Amino acid sequence: MTDTDFDVLAIGDAVVDVIAPADEALLAEVGVPKGSMRTIDWEEAQQLYARMGPAQETSGGSAANSMAGIAALGGRAAFIGQIGSDQLGTIFAHDIRAQGVAFDTPALTEDITTGRCLILVTPDAQRTMNTYRGASEHLSVDGVDADQIARATIVYLEAYLWDHAPPRAAMKHAADLAHKAGRPVAFTLSDIACIDRHRPDFRALLESGRVDILFGNEEEARALAGRTDLDEAVAELGEHVDLCVITRGEHGALAAQGGATITVSAVRPRAIVDTTGAGDLFAAGFLASHARGRPLETSLMLGARTAAEVIADYGARPLGKLSHLVDD
Repeated sequence: MTDTDFDVLAIGDAVVDVIAPADEALLAEVGVPKGSMRTIDWEEAQQLYARMGPAQETSGGSAANSMAGIAALGGRAAFIGQIGSDQLGTIFAHDIRAQGVAFDTPALTEDITTGRCLILVTPDAQRTMNTYRGASEHLSVDGVDADQIARATIVYLEAYLWDHAPPRAAMKHAADLAHKAGRPVAFTLSDIACIDRHRPDFRALLESGRVDILFGNEEEARALAGRTDLDEAVAELGEHVDLCVITRGEHGALAAQGGATITVSAVRPRAIVDTTGAGDLFAAGFLASHARGRPLETSLMLGARTAAEVIADYGARPLGKLSHLVDD
């Protein structure tokens, strides 16, 4: 499409990732399972931060990471997410704008802190994520710019925001605005824990017709569909959305549309340093390509290449431009 200003606009958590190396003894001491993703309150966030070693701070959030990836690939990305009027809010806004993503959501003036994700990375490159959502929980319908939604080729929504009523209403409103403007809506399932909490809601969301493109990994697809067989799960979900995009880790990824399924193999990374953001950057590659009307196989391959690239570095976002990954 040529009548838009953005390839993709995302709505999601506006959080700052605080990433530090950790040994498994620390995880045992604080009672956190390795590789888990969980939500914590303010008190626990303070206690865990005090136990962490020297950390790297960068703006994060799943959908925000995907938008940074699209910008690094040479695409046009925008993001809507709620920050507070604090130091981490300033870091988030600076980082995402510096990476070339349009970000215009005003900071809250109330005494509400910006969200943060405390990420412990063990020597085997596994990341354990502990998220305090803070201001993200307060994103409201008023924070959704109808004109900006209409100027995006694809609108991308993040399931992590579903826990709280204001951002849930904001995402439904954005989906309705997108469809009114003739734009497709993509929804990422984000994490198996989100499905455990909201499976009936997510099923209702798909059945309402608000979602055109569904992203998830194979575990999430099975859980949402209530099927143990992946092919059956994808077929079930495909009855309610136009396109299913499913990642399968070392087994690659697939896209299912109109009864046909296309698969690609995983791309071997040049190194495995930190798996944080692999799924987010896969979505970035796929969406950047799909928004430009490229074939599904091409979009899947760009997703796989982009995911492999972020795995090879520390952190959930690309450290430089990724335009060399895009096929001419």
